[in-house]
Parts: sequence; C-alpha cells; structure tokens
Amino acid sequence: MNRVKKLLSSKETRDYLMSTHFWGPVANWGIPIAAIADIQRDPNYISGKMTLALCLYSAMFMRFALKVEPRNLLLFACHFVNEGAQMTQGFRFIKYHYVNRRE
Repeated sequence: MNRVKKLLSSKETRDYLMSTHFWGPVANWGIPIAAIADIQRDPNYISGKMTLALCLYSAMFMRFALKVEPRNLLLFACHFVNEGAQMTQGFRFIKYHYVNRRE
C-alpha cells in the first residue's frame, strides 16, 4: 500500500496525469464506448461512410500511438478497441444493406 501511495504522489505520475498524453486518450474512449453500445441497435441506423472513416481513423492513430515518443499505449488500446467495434458495425451494415436485402 505504501508503494502505491508513493507512486501516486510522485512528480512523474502527477505530470503524466496532467498531460494530453493521458487526457487525450481518456476523452477519446467515448468513441469506442458509443460504438459498443450501438451494437444492439437496429443496423438501419449505421452510417457506412462514417464507419469506414472511423476504421481508417483508428488504424492511423494506432500506428501513430506506437511511433510517437514516448509510446502512448493508452491511445493504442483505445483505437484498437475502436477498430474492432467499428469493424463489427461495418459487418452489420454490409449484412443488413447488401446480404439480407438479396434474400
């Protein structure tokens, strides 16, 4: 317990928690959370163009998160989850608008 208290009170931890390196990804988590919440909604409401744009956006930022110094693994995790959620939405969009319409 003393170790955790010491870690949380260190200058490096305070500097990290007050940086955009931390708060940017935290704020960005709203996108994958919304996509995951929408998985249960009717696929008629899915925008194919926006889903594609968000897939490309997350793919680019996953790469950026690993290339920036220091590496931002929190940003990478956020976009990794978002990529999976958006791909799920994309498959639902394709299935609803193109596969099921033929049947």
